Amino acid sequence: MKKYFVTIAGNIGAGKTTLTDVLAKHFSWHPLYESVNDNPYLSNFYDDMEKWAFHSQVYFLTQKVKFSHNVSKYDKSIIIDRTFYEDGEIFARNLHEIGKMNDTDYTTYMNLYYLLTDFLPKPNLMIYMRTDIDFLYNRIMNRSRNYENSISKEYLLQLNNYYEDWIQKYKESKLLIINPKDYDYLNNREHLNSIAEQIKFLLET
Repeated sequence: MKKYFVTIAGNIGAGKTTLTDVLAKHFSWHPLYESVNDNPYLSNFYDDMEKWAFHSQVYFLTQKVKFSHNVSKYDKSIIIDRTFYEDGEIFARNLHEIGKMNDTDYTTYMNLYYLLTDFLPKPNLMIYMRTDIDFLYNRIMNRSRNYENSISKEYLLQLNNYYEDWIQKYKESKLLIINPKDYDYLNNREHLNSIAEQIKFLLET
């Protein structure tokens, strides 16, 4: 059986982890998750972004480099709930443009990001979860993660703008765009099957 490398992209609160869980079970794929709680810088980052932005971004980048590098070592297809590309194209870019990452740190970070991009395996499919700010904000508030309490709708909107700019230019793999508001894939089998069929078609053609 052919092995696939599938990644899910989307703003904070879009539901990437939930969709990863559902698709991993549906296709019998091996899921890999961005380990937010293990990031030793994250709480400090939300308290003082200027001081901790570079540290936190390097941690996340290192983690996803490790995931991508090890894809070939798994016996089955892999699905990851956050893409390598988002670190550089969305979050680091945003932190720099809002003045939370200085020019020197940003240049150093992006040089590392572009270098690694050339060496890491490309996914077979990118799933982009596109949705609106109110949906994202409500999900974030409802999951009650203390370090996310300071996230504003303005911050989410900035990230959304960068996501849309990036996804319009994305050419690294096949792309499936879904709006999680349109699919109740946790409770509705038909909705899950609809997404699964789209994924299967793109992977097999």
